[in-house]
Amino acid sequence: MALITRLSRLFQADFHAVLDRIEEPDIQLRQAVREMEFDLQQDEQALALLQHELEHLSASIEASATRLTAFDEELDICFSAKKDDLARDLIRRKLEAEAARSSAEKRFLKVTASSEKRQHRIGQHRQQLDNMRQKLDLLVDNHNDKSFYDNARSAVRNEDIEIAFLREKQRRSTS
Repeated sequence: MALITRLSRLFQADFHAVLDRIEEPDIQLRQAVREMEFDLQQDEQALALLQHELEHLSASIEASATRLTAFDEELDICFSAKKDDLARDLIRRKLEAEAARSSAEKRFLKVTASSEKRQHRIGQHRQQLDNMRQKLDLLVDNHNDKSFYDNARSAVRNEDIEIAFLREKQRRSTS
């Protein structure tokens, strides 16, 4: 039984080695790098949208503040003219503007937090992408070195070895 187990492990190890050679890790790493670049690009686009929304919300908050100041000035005029009906309408509009400003400020805080998370994630993805690129460069360099040595080894013929052997033998016998 132990012999069968050993043989099955040996066969399995050989099978995995064959699969590793077939899969070509440099191609897989290139694909992984392309996918990471695509994900990074998507995150950068999402961050740009968040930053655009932050600019819009900031402008909205500033406009609301300006409107609230204008409402206060108009209320002073209404109260000095004793126009209570007009003042009530202005107070209603002022309350609506305050609610809109409050809502915009809450949304601004949420978008800011989301933007910061996205920036952090982009930083991590860039670091991972750089690591993957370095691994790919090393793998490609190692692959090129191996193919260079394989080509050099196959370029040496048996006749060349025999001639070099005889030269070395002759040189050593004369010394």
